[in-house]
Amino acid sequence: MLAVLGLLVMIFIIRLLTMRFAPTVLGTIIRSEAIKGKTVQDSDKALGTAVGVGLAYLLVGIMIDDMERVGSPVLMPDLAVSFLPGILQFVVAIAVVVWAFRLVNIVHDVVMMFDTDDQLDGTEKTLISALQSVLRFAIIFVGAVFVADSMGFDLTSLIAGLGISGLALALAAKDSISNFFGAITVLLDRPFKVGDWIIVGAAEGEVIEINLRTTLIRTSADTIITMPNANLVNTPVENVGKRRWRRWQTQLHLDINADGEAVDTFCERVLKAIEDHPKTLKEEASFCQVSMISATSLDVDLNLYWDVSGGVEERQERAKLIIQIKNIAEDLGIEFYDGRVRQQR
Repeated sequence: MLAVLGLLVMIFIIRLLTMRFAPTVLGTIIRSEAIKGKTVQDSDKALGTAVGVGLAYLLVGIMIDDMERVGSPVLMPDLAVSFLPGILQFVVAIAVVVWAFRLVNIVHDVVMMFDTDDQLDGTEKTLISALQSVLRFAIIFVGAVFVADSMGFDLTSLIAGLGISGLALALAAKDSISNFFGAITVLLDRPFKVGDWIIVGAAEGEVIEINLRTTLIRTSADTIITMPNANLVNTPVENVGKRRWRRWQTQLHLDINADGEAVDTFCERVLKAIEDHPKTLKEEASFCQVSMISATSLDVDLNLYWDVSGGVEERQERAKLIIQIKNIAEDLGIEFYDGRVRQQR
C-alpha cells in the first residue's frame, strides 16, 4: 500500500514537473511563437499525465518482475498484479492520444509560417483540413490498438480483423477514397488554386472551393460544376490562371479613302504605343500592319501580349489602349469603316 501511495505521489510530482519544463524544452526546438504560445501550452497537461503514468507503469512492471525473485521484499495482491499494469497502460494510451490530438493544431501554425500574405485562402484551408483529418485518423487508429492491448485483447486477431474490415470498407468506398487522395494530390501538387480559371474536359470555369471529395467550379454562365477530385487526377487540367502572358488579337477596319501615308504613320504610332505600354511584353512578336484591302475598307491586324495578373486588369488596360488608338486615328484624320453608316449614306 505504501508503494502504491508512493507511485501516486510520484505521478503527481512528475506530472507537475513535466507541465513546468516541457513547454520550455519544446520552446527551444520550436521557433514559431504561435506554436509555442498555443499548441504547446494546450498539450502540457496531457503530456505530463502520460510521462508520470508511463514511469509508474515501468516501475510497476519492474516490481512485478522482482516478485518472482526469491527473497523479494515486494508483495502485491494477485488482483493488483492482474489489473494494475493494464490500468496504467490504458491511462498512458488515453493521455498520449489526447496530447497528440491537441498537437494536430500544429498543422495550422506550420501552414501559417509558410504563408506569405498572412491570410489563408480556400486551398490552404482545405490542405489544413485534409492533413488534420489524416493525422486524427492515424492517432485514433494507433491509440485504439494500444487501448485494446491494455484491456487484454489479442492484437494479432484484432489487427487481422481490422485488416479484413478495412479491406471491405475500402472496396465499398473506393470512389470516396479515390476522391480523398485526389484532393491530397491536388493540394500537394497545386496545379491550380482557388480563383484560377481552369478547363477540365468539357468543364470550364473559376475554382471557388476545393473540398476533400469534390472541387467546385463556377462557369461563365454562373452555374456550379461539382467535379470529383479523382477526375482532376486522371484528366488533364488546363490552368488559364497560370498564363505567363495574355495574347490579344483584333482587326481594325479603316476607311478605304484614308491616305496611305497616314495609314503607315497610324500603324507605326500604334505599334510604338504598344511597345511603350507598361503592361505589354514580347515587343518583337507584336505587330500592327495592313493585312487586307476591300472595296470599302483597309483592314489592319493588331497583335500584342498583355503582362497582367487577371481578366479584370486586362480589360482595364485594353480599354485604355483602345482609346489611345482612337485618338491616334483622329489625330491623323483617319476614320474607321462602319458598314451601317455607309448603308445610311
